[in-house]
Amino acid sequence: VQLQASGGGLVQAGGSLRLSCAASGRTFSGYDMGWFRQAPRKEREFVAAIRWSGGSTYVVDSVKGRFTISRDNAKNTEYLQMNSLKPEDTAVYYCAAGYYTIMIRGGANYWGQGTLVTVSS
Repeated sequence: VQLQASGGGLVQAGGSLRLSCAASGRTFSGYDMGWFRQAPRKEREFVAAIRWSGGSTYVVDSVKGRFTISRDNAKNTEYLQMNSLKPEDTAVYYCAAGYYTIMIRGGANYWGQGTLVTVSS
């Protein structure tokens, strides 16, 4: 499956962005999906995951209550709605496809190319 992330940009602290990840190739609805991010001079970290059905989601504590992951299987697209953004959210955000529990532990089968989110203070 091929993944194309978009929606990044520059936003002030407290603002919002919505990232999108369009999938093509193998059946999108058969994959659990996720988002990861990599901040400057840091390792890539898991952010959020969603089951193939959309029935279960998981987000890390640092973004809980601010970020929401969702998907639209009819459009082969997943989303990450990011509200109340903080400067520490600045990173390249990657969408991924794979297995829900493995993504929560940091792994994925397929990766998108990344989209840069910059939050100014």
